Amino acid sequence: METGTGIEEIAETLVTPSGLNTDALSMIVSKVGPWLLGLGGKIVIALIIFLVGRKIIAVLKKMMNRSLEKAGVEVGVAKFIRSLTEFSLNVLLIFIIAGQMGIDSASIVAVLGAAGLALSLALQGSLANFAGGLLILIMKPYRVGDYIICKEGEGTVSMVGLVYTTLMTIDNRAITIPNGTLSNSTVTNVTAMERRRLDLTVGIGYNSDIKKAKGILERLYREHPAIEKESEITVYVDSLGDSAVILGVRGWVAASEYWKTRWYILEQIKLTFDREGIEIPFNQMDVHLKESAGERSFP
Repeated sequence: METGTGIEEIAETLVTPSGLNTDALSMIVSKVGPWLLGLGGKIVIALIIFLVGRKIIAVLKKMMNRSLEKAGVEVGVAKFIRSLTEFSLNVLLIFIIAGQMGIDSASIVAVLGAAGLALSLALQGSLANFAGGLLILIMKPYRVGDYIICKEGEGTVSMVGLVYTTLMTIDNRAITIPNGTLSNSTVTNVTAMERRRLDLTVGIGYNSDIKKAKGILERLYREHPAIEKESEITVYVDSLGDSAVILGVRGWVAASEYWKTRWYILEQIKLTFDREGIEIPFNQMDVHLKESAGERSFP
C-alpha cells in the first residue's frame, strides 16, 4: 500500500489538471539522470574490462601451454596447472570488474571463503586423494608403463590421474587405487631401472655333488641370451639347511626380460638336475610298520 501511495503521489506531482508538470519532471531527470549515466558508464567500462581481460587470459594460456610442452611436464600436471591458472585469472578479473562497479570486494571474499570451507569439509577424502595425485605427478615415483608393487596389489600402471591410479595385473584385471593411499604407503617400482639382478636359490641333497650342481647353475646362466655376460655371474652356497644344501646364483638381466628369464631358468634347473642325478629334496614322511608277536599294526 505504501508503494502504491508513493507512486500515486509521484503521478499526481508530475500530472496536474492543467497538464504535465515540466518543472517536476525536469527536477527528477536532473537528479536521476547523472546516476543513470554513471551506471551506464560503469557497465560499459566493466564490459570493456571483461572483453580485454578474456583476451589477455587467452594469450597467457597459449604462452603457458608452450612453456609446459617445452618443459616436458606430465600431462596430468600440465592440465592441472592450466586449470588452476585460468581459474585464478578469472577470479582476479571478477574482482577488478566488481571494484569498477563499486561492489565491496571484502564481501565477495567472505562469500567465496565460506563456500570454499563448506566444499572442503564435504570433499575431505577426495581432496586428500587429489593432493596425493599432485604429489605423485610432481615427484614421479612411478609413471605410466611402470610395474609397481604395493599392499593393494601389483601390476603395470595404465593411468595416473589426479585422484586415482589404475593398475593392470598380469591376468588383465584393472585395479583402481586412490592416490591418497599410494602417496602414504610403500610402493616398489620394479621397472624403475633398466636392469634387474636375477637371484635364484635351489636346494640339493647332502649326498649330491655340490661342485657339479654349481657348474650347472653357472652354465645355465651363461648360456641364456638375456643374462648379461659382461656382468659378474656368481654361484655360491647360501646355507646348510636341515635336509638340503641351499645354492644360490645371481646375474643381471634387462628389466623387461626378468620374468621370462626367471621362469625359463627355473624349469631348466629342474630338468638338468634330474638328468644329471642331482637330488632336489622335498618334505616327506617315512612311515615304518612294526610287527610284534601275535599283533600287527596294520592288517
